[in-house]
Amino acid sequence: MARESSVQKLERMTVIEKRLTEEAGRNILIAGIDEVGRGPLAGPVVTACVCLPLSELIPGIDDSKKLSEKKREELYPQIIERAAYAKTAWIWQDEIDEINILNATKKAMEACASGFAGDVILVDAVSGLKLPCRYESIIKGDAKSYMIAAASIVAKVERDRYMKEMDEKYPEYGFASNKGYGTQEHIEALKRSGPCELHRRSFIKNLI
Repeated sequence: MARESSVQKLERMTVIEKRLTEEAGRNILIAGIDEVGRGPLAGPVVTACVCLPLSELIPGIDDSKKLSEKKREELYPQIIERAAYAKTAWIWQDEIDEINILNATKKAMEACASGFAGDVILVDAVSGLKLPCRYESIIKGDAKSYMIAAASIVAKVERDRYMKEMDEKYPEYGFASNKGYGTQEHIEALKRSGPCELHRRSFIKNLI
């Protein structure tokens, strides 16, 4: 199977956005929302809402999980510079423990989209949201939608940068490499040192 070219990838990643534009019969503002950090044992869940122009696409945008850290860092400033709207929202570990991770994710998604004055928002796999305009929930949206993929990159870069900073404060947990996820080394450090203020108590109660 031939490898997908950058042009082919952009074509595939903008099918949903182009369909929405054609249905509207005019150029509309479409944003994407994605989250990073639902699964980690430590740190915040971060969501991003991003609206980019479809007239000038950024090559390389894809699901953040498919990109190297270097590539995400290269794309991040391009996305921020060209975005008609870009906002992140963070829900911290204490609130995640209090309201659970799904509700925390929904709250963050609603917060990051609160200032968007466009037409449609594409959301990665979450429904039951109160957003400022109509939205579509798309399963595996970060691999199918240009806007959601851009949002996934913004959220991932900002959260990863934060967890690297926290590694300097709490070097024993390896946050710079594991970003708070439950790697074997992280779990062993938890058992050895106990939790720090970044740990989600509801996530680690059966580990220590």
